[in-house]
Amino acid sequence: MTAWSWDLHPSVLLGILALGVLYVRSGSLRMRRPRVVAFAAALLVLLLSLNGPLHNLSDRYLFSAHMVQHLVLTMLFPPLLLYGTPAAVVRPLLRVPLVRALGRTMTRPLAAGVVFVAPIALWHLPVLYEAALRHHAVHIVQHLVFLVTAVIVWWPILSPLPELPRTTYPVQMLYLFLLGIPMSVVGAFITLASRVLYPFYAAAPRIWGLDPLADQQIGGLIMWVVGGLVFWGAMTRIWFSWAREREEDDFEREVPAAAYE
Repeated sequence: MTAWSWDLHPSVLLGILALGVLYVRSGSLRMRRPRVVAFAAALLVLLLSLNGPLHNLSDRYLFSAHMVQHLVLTMLFPPLLLYGTPAAVVRPLLRVPLVRALGRTMTRPLAAGVVFVAPIALWHLPVLYEAALRHHAVHIVQHLVFLVTAVIVWWPILSPLPELPRTTYPVQMLYLFLLGIPMSVVGAFITLASRVLYPFYAAAPRIWGLDPLADQQIGGLIMWVVGGLVFWGAMTRIWFSWAREREEDDFEREVPAAAYE
């Protein structure tokens, strides 16, 4: 298997198929076209990030490619998924009392932020990161944790359910600003390290002439800079949404009901 081969993983394909079938059976294809396109794009992002060249480069060659993969899974896939998912798909889950109680707690900004940031920091500790690289089952768990916690962290911004509502526009911007701080700290720690933190990549075949330390520094910068730009881009988008809702001199503080449709 080479870095550029298109190997397909049955578990990923089955997961994508299950999401697609659930979407179609729920009647979600009747939603407005931009939302249907967003959901389809989310499935495509999942397919391309967990199969093919990016996945191979991440798993066998480059730490920097692994950072790109993680950013795609946590910063691109969840917003597309949530924006494209109608309330009708999620609402039946709230009939389960435990799910309803957990949802009300975990989708609030403070809890959602902690649930996302803590695993990100812990999984980048060398001992856990190495374990994920060397043991496929651990790697699957890592990706599942990233996907689930990333959906939770974007929920206060893009919730499809008024019952588990989005937070107000000002809080959304503050929330994203604060989320960027721990991400930047972890990225800066990786970027500024004077030695290779992950032996797996030190022993990996070299590609594109990148030595292990330079590869690690690029990966850290991707997390530090690109991750931060995603949050700032989202904050800018929220600012304009907030501004559009103003009435004369007063800004609308609550997300309007039409945003969930």
